[in-house]
Amino acid sequence: MPKHNSTLEYLTTTKIGEKGQLTVPKQFREELGLGAGSPFAVLRIGDGLLLLPEQLRFERLCEKIRTTLMAAGATPESVLESLPEARQRVFDRLYGAQPSKPATTRRRPASARAKATALKKRG
Repeated sequence: MPKHNSTLEYLTTTKIGEKGQLTVPKQFREELGLGAGSPFAVLRIGDGLLLLPEQLRFERLCEKIRTTLMAAGATPESVLESLPEARQRVFDRLYGAQPSKPATTRRRPASARAKATALKKRG
């Protein structure tokens, strides 16, 4: 994970435009690799606001998840192996558990049933 600059310094001021937009100075946009439409998290801290580029927030979240999983003894392989079961639990929670039908009682698609009926009539 890239190391982030933790320097705190006051560099400039900006104004809120008529539509509530802020202008981020060009120097900062270039240094942080921000383009038009770059998403930001806006955090309120007392009487202040903190703007945090979403990419940085995402990287920090990923690092926290990685260290938590590693501390629990998880490996990339064990996480990948657990995905099918985890997906099923999420599906069951969102849509309700679906009872599985035994293979012998499953119905054929309508087109297959029609073909089977036609073959029986010929027979």
